[in-house]
Amino acid sequence: MAYRKLGRNTSARKALFRDLATDLLINEKIVTTEAKAKALRPIVEKTITLGKGGTLHDRRQAASFIRKEAADEDQDAIQKLFDDIGPRYEERQGGYTRIIKMDPRKGDGTPMAVIELV
Repeated sequence: MAYRKLGRNTSARKALFRDLATDLLINEKIVTTEAKAKALRPIVEKTITLGKGGTLHDRRQAASFIRKEAADEDQDAIQKLFDDIGPRYEERQGGYTRIIKMDPRKGDGTPMAVIELV
């Protein structure tokens, strides 16, 4: 399977995606590079699908991926996923995120994008 490595080793890449996914669930919109946004999309889509399920197993699977270091903020992320975001998309069969391209980053010209919940 081909996937974006983003110039990182496995553990750094997983940590990056966990942080980005948690931030996206809390803020519902983040600005990042286009490559990171495209790689993050399927991860967030699967997490929101878990949020739609609402079972204990779904909650534990989502909690195993969402960051837990800052306990207050991340408990809010899990709670928001299951209480707010999941029910919001109950009738929707996927396609929970939108990627909007922005102007390149000023310093190095990297293509930037906004990824947000629809």
